[in-house]
Amino acid sequence: MGASNIAIFATRPHKKASPKIAFALCVEYFRKTASSGISLCKESRFLGTSMDQAVLYLKERTAHWDATASGRRQWLNGGACYHKRLQQVLQNLLPPGLKVLEIGCGAGDLLASVNPALGVGVDISCRHLAQARARHPRLRFALCDGHRLGVRGAFDAVIISDLVNDLWDVQALFTGLAPLCSDHTRIIVNSSSKLWEIPLTLAIHLRLCTDKLRQNWLTVPDIVNLLALADFEVVRRWREVLCPFPLPLISQLCNKILVKLPFFSELALTNLIVARFKNPSAARSERSVSVVIPARNEEGNIERIFSEMPRLGSAMELIFVEGNSSDRTRETIRAALKHHPEFSGKLVLQQGKGKGDAVRLGFSQARHDILIVLDADCTVPPGDLVRFYRALLEGKGEFINGVRLVYPMGKKAMQVFNLIANKLFGGTFSWLLDQPVKDTLCGTKALWRADYESIAKNRAYFGDFDPFGDFDLLFGAARLNLKITDMPVRYAQRSYGATNISRWRHGLLLLRMVAFALNKIKFV
Repeated sequence: MGASNIAIFATRPHKKASPKIAFALCVEYFRKTASSGISLCKESRFLGTSMDQAVLYLKERTAHWDATASGRRQWLNGGACYHKRLQQVLQNLLPPGLKVLEIGCGAGDLLASVNPALGVGVDISCRHLAQARARHPRLRFALCDGHRLGVRGAFDAVIISDLVNDLWDVQALFTGLAPLCSDHTRIIVNSSSKLWEIPLTLAIHLRLCTDKLRQNWLTVPDIVNLLALADFEVVRRWREVLCPFPLPLISQLCNKILVKLPFFSELALTNLIVARFKNPSAARSERSVSVVIPARNEEGNIERIFSEMPRLGSAMELIFVEGNSSDRTRETIRAALKHHPEFSGKLVLQQGKGKGDAVRLGFSQARHDILIVLDADCTVPPGDLVRFYRALLEGKGEFINGVRLVYPMGKKAMQVFNLIANKLFGGTFSWLLDQPVKDTLCGTKALWRADYESIAKNRAYFGDFDPFGDFDLLFGAARLNLKITDMPVRYAQRSYGATNISRWRHGLLLLRMVAFALNKIKFV
């Protein structure tokens, strides 16, 4: 959806209008909305209280934030370390060029920092918005209340920063976000930890930060529950900012490294949550599927793939990527494709090396909506692809990752050392990605083609680092804040050929992946 399709419907004071007039317009707009019954009907009334109480609460907050606007630059300078770190976090979360809405945008500095293609900020303070328009003329700003958003259109991301603790009815805000969300919209919420209630109160008295009215001090479980009531699912959550003070070396150490470690993270100033909208009424129609099958020295498994492959989706294609085999894999694939015309299949000859290169080549040849990777060794039965397809189609996740470590394995399917290493690496990467990833090297994965194209578009951030292909996809999915869902599978012993995995050489590469993820994902 382009910028022309997103409209703002809110009271917008003229640039020369006085603050009193602008404030009166804002209150009048809110009262008219309430009396008209639009979006504030009986079922969405604020916590069962009278509308007069809600209006008085809004009036009090509006007057307060208008009064603090004149001293904004002063208190921002006092909290410069915190705000700079918050901008860095969001820049890492949101690639530039998105459509972004910020609710409670203030002077618009955080919104501007993510460099959106379309940036829209809303706030109840006309004085803050006047500053925002002056500081960031390429962004759009509107005067309206978060409980009744006067914005239409779908955004890629909605930022709600340091706001939920200041709201009258947080559930009303979350519920009102539904019309602004597509399947790929991400809601980013950050709020101060209750542990910091006393230190922040002291900082206010010392004039180190802006004065605040009485706060909600919601816990993370509180926010997660309120999101769930509004049909939002949490994708990931974590903590940031251990040292909000301008001490360059100490703040760098605390805010980039220590705050990500156990115990220290419990002391963090702010909690961050990324959520996605799960539309309970969304119709789920069948989609087309491309199955990419890297094959190197797998001659004896090709016929089994065809005999056990289920029919998936409205249309389906099999893409074999043959990797310079020393047996007759290539010839066997060609013969099987002729004998099984019911499958729309093709053979692609790999010029590079490694499974990662093969997967990327296969995806580049794919034509359909859903992309699935299946190893040609059939240690994961082709019939299991039905589970991956249904999980993706039904919104159970956006990146479905096969897991071999739940059910008992076939004899000799995985050596003891490999099993222990896989379990250790699974726990490590779950911590690194802030999402549960029980098995990092299962060869069966599924994702939407549109999401893969976004991963490929942003691949320059990580570079060409992964010979397996699994981490390229996992890291890319984590950077895009896709919902990663583990799919348990039965892992069987090979019936033909030998594994292409070298235990010690590839084990060292896995350690290198951990170091890489620490630098590119965790400690940023």
